[in-house]
Amino acid sequence: MTLYEGTKDKSYRVEGLFVEEAVTRRLQALGLNDGTVLKILNRKKRGAMIIQVRGTRLALGKHISSCIEVKEEA
Repeated sequence: MTLYEGTKDKSYRVEGLFVEEAVTRRLQALGLNDGTVLKILNRKKRGAMIIQVRGTRLALGKHISSCIEVKEEA
């Protein structure tokens, strides 16, 4: 499933980043790597979402969040 399909207040493990190379490098620099656990904190009306990664909050647009493959964390 993609991060965009995730629900608020749940944790997910990143399985893969499938965006442009420059965006992938930037997300990795922010700590969003394969195997990283993140939590969806909030969803906005037009598809944007706020996530928490390693204690830092990030805002992602619909385009980026729909290209990040995740798996729900037990």
